[in-house]
Amino acid sequence: MSRTFGAVIVGDEILSGKRQDKHFARIAEMLGARGLSLSWVEYLGDDRQRLAATFRRTMAAGDVVFSCGGIGNTPDDHTRQAVAAALGVGLALHPVGFEEIKVRFANEEITEQRKQLVTFPAGVQIVPNPFNRIPGFMANDHYFVPGFPQMAHPMIEWALDTFYADLFKPVDSKVEKAFLLTGPNAYESALLDLMERIVKDYPTLRLFSLPSLIGKERKHLELGVEGAPLLVDQAMQEIRQEIEARKIDWVWRP
Repeated sequence: MSRTFGAVIVGDEILSGKRQDKHFARIAEMLGARGLSLSWVEYLGDDRQRLAATFRRTMAAGDVVFSCGGIGNTPDDHTRQAVAAALGVGLALHPVGFEEIKVRFANEEITEQRKQLVTFPAGVQIVPNPFNRIPGFMANDHYFVPGFPQMAHPMIEWALDTFYADLFKPVDSKVEKAFLLTGPNAYESALLDLMERIVKDYPTLRLFSLPSLIGKERKHLELGVEGAPLLVDQAMQEIRQEIEARKIDWVWRP
């Protein structure tokens, strides 16, 4: 069964540029190592209504989503409340999560502020946190983890390996090949008909075209496909024949 994987990265500090996102590339890498791919990513600020609307939409779509950030207990964290609104439930102290923080804060007082760390939308399950035992939570194939990469990334790996191992594919079952095209006709709009034909004839392949510029001048167009090796070779042969017929210069992308 095919599933769509997405990521939501939350935080005003990311959108303002005060902090650099460290999740997108790592999530894509974790998926790629399992023969899967990230289909989309959204960056959202700490806006409760916008977060709730986003999670309603992504849950309705049936996507697997990893959401990083905003699950703490400070006033600028809104993800827990937004998910509760998306699910149409209230917030409640999670019993398993409470046991986790009792271990985490052994011999210390479990304050109301600390209980807030595991006050989640009612009915969700926890996502264990091997870094400090303060868990995240999950609902409807959505996994809500902290913004700290050292916590978030092992938690996402746990979710992948626990719930989606049946979707994993051998990494070497997919290859990617591309040409670097140069010359006056090496631009995307001049090759749309070729690209549309390849997409139609090879629906299981992923076609990509990436123009490269130096200043305002075109340097080259990277055109290629990704997928099963035999089909990739067939598609690349068709592309090569067509671009040669159009007298477009090409070399294999290194």
